[in-house]
Amino acid sequence: MKLAEVEAEDNVSTVVQFVLLGFSEIPNLQGFLSGLFSIIYMVVLIGNSLIVIITRLDPALHKPMYFFLANFSILEICYVSVTLPRILFSLWTQKRKISLLSCATQMCFFLVLGTAECFLLAVMSYDRYVAICRPLHYPLVMNPKKCHQLAAGAWLGGMPVQVGETWQIFSLHFCHSNQINHFFCDTHPILKLACGDTSLQEMSIYIVVMLVALVPFVMILASYSKIIGTILRLPTAQGRAKAFSTCSSHLLVVVLFFGSASITYFRPTSSHSAGTDKLLSLFYTIVTPMFNPVIYTLRNQDVVAALRRLWLKT
Repeated sequence: MKLAEVEAEDNVSTVVQFVLLGFSEIPNLQGFLSGLFSIIYMVVLIGNSLIVIITRLDPALHKPMYFFLANFSILEICYVSVTLPRILFSLWTQKRKISLLSCATQMCFFLVLGTAECFLLAVMSYDRYVAICRPLHYPLVMNPKKCHQLAAGAWLGGMPVQVGETWQIFSLHFCHSNQINHFFCDTHPILKLACGDTSLQEMSIYIVVMLVALVPFVMILASYSKIIGTILRLPTAQGRAKAFSTCSSHLLVVVLFFGSASITYFRPTSSHSAGTDKLLSLFYTIVTPMFNPVIYTLRNQDVVAALRRLWLKT
């Protein structure tokens, strides 16, 4: 593959175009991966779109919990669409080149949407906390205006920080190689290609991750510690089971998303390997969003009942 480069003022060759290697090391599986990722993308689109549709059409789901679930499903569609179409394009055409601007744009959207997912999961845990621990105040606290404000804050809250983070990374010169050993433009694989010392950028990434991921995760843990304490004090086993069923789906999604993402971004740079990074990234960027509709439908009786009513109508 031809290296696209331009002479910089200091006479150092600077990359202006990247090559996403993706899964090029397994050429015999390109057709299989193409079919697999196509199926996964369809499952993500159909499953999450179905949740959005039933939460809008079924009056029984016009509640704050399902308002946030619909937002989460829309977010998952956008989140997966940042990376998966590009993977499919590379597998179908074997064209792996990506311009500097396109790479920066992909990274920016990926970081902004990933941050929004962290914030929205925290908002959803707060909703469950109010519903279970303060049920008499729930209609007043989680009124429609408050729900829209919380959703907007989750979607937009991380945008300034992540746009700045992307600008900081792509303001560097890239002169080692133009080959990104990953299937999308992520922070660590990009920094490996930068000229000179990148310790400042690496420290900045860790600080940002602490703010946009660890803080929401601690808020989720605090919410669920209160929720579990309240559930255990309920007088009947049936009441405890019903209360726990309303938040078990969300808790499972939190564990899957934060677990794989934290392993990826909190590991020291020296311990990063291309194969491990790809596997972990596949899990939290593609696999988890694919399972989310299944988790929320099969483990939530209200959603199952709404799907049944929609099926009978059609």
